Amino acid sequence: MSVRALGLDTSNYTTSAAVFDGRDGYNAGRLLEVHPGELGLRQSDALFQHVKHLPGRFAELRAEGWLDGLSAVGASTRPRAVEGSYMPCFLAGEGQGRALADVLGVPFYAVSHQQGHIAAAAWSAGRLELLDRPMLAWHLSGGTTELLYVEPEGFNVRAEKVGGTSDISAGQLIDRTGVLLGLDFPAGRALDELASESGPVSGFPVKLNGLTFSLSGMENKVKALSEQGRLPAEIARFALETAASVVRRATDAAKSRWPGLPVLCSGGVASNRLLRAAMPDAVFAQPRYSTDNAMGAAILARRALEREGRV
Repeated sequence: MSVRALGLDTSNYTTSAAVFDGRDGYNAGRLLEVHPGELGLRQSDALFQHVKHLPGRFAELRAEGWLDGLSAVGASTRPRAVEGSYMPCFLAGEGQGRALADVLGVPFYAVSHQQGHIAAAAWSAGRLELLDRPMLAWHLSGGTTELLYVEPEGFNVRAEKVGGTSDISAGQLIDRTGVLLGLDFPAGRALDELASESGPVSGFPVKLNGLTFSLSGMENKVKALSEQGRLPAEIARFALETAASVVRRATDAAKSRWPGLPVLCSGGVASNRLLRAAMPDAVFAQPRYSTDNAMGAAILARRALEREGRV
């Protein structure tokens, strides 16, 4: 039987458990429940839902035949691998992960949610070797829009923020636009579908300051379009075109600063079709591994076993 690693990720909006065997894997994830019209969850509510949902994720892995031969456990323990990065919802995955590792008598590996996104994106794109060389990476999600300079660091990667938003994330703009238009939160997939019903719409040329930009003013522009009676599909496309355009321009600026480096796109927003069309030369995660998942934590735990000669 192949050597397998279990990964856990309890982000603010998805409960996930995954297993990776060095080549293939399986991710069992479930979105947290957000009441219609609301823009998110309190950390206490997210933590409660994770505790309630994790047993079901293990049951799914068991039913699919993935819980045998576990030799390591990895879990996301914080949003980013930087000083002061903390979010209580990750305690659910970390606590269960450490307990399971002790029961199984296998090593536990702590990673960050962001590192997991990068690993899952590289693997799902068929480019796992990117983790062993410098690259540029975008982490585009509901709470984060960061352009990263990434270097290998042991079994993991070190990600330094070099650009991105100075205020709200692209995901927040997308979710707030979606809720304004009557879509459920999180609204990324539904807004993508809605935008596909519109003809060409130009986004707003957001000012780029080096590799940094601001999206907070775009929320007011979206509200103004709604008040003017513009079609929902056009408003959706305006928001997505705006985000895609500024990410493209920031990427071009970064590539001129670090020529020759590949660009990897991860996070839920990276599944957006307009963004993918705007960046045909970038490496994108498969859409199901763009959104929050535990596969990255499992991949990194399996890599740790390899580096330590346990495989």
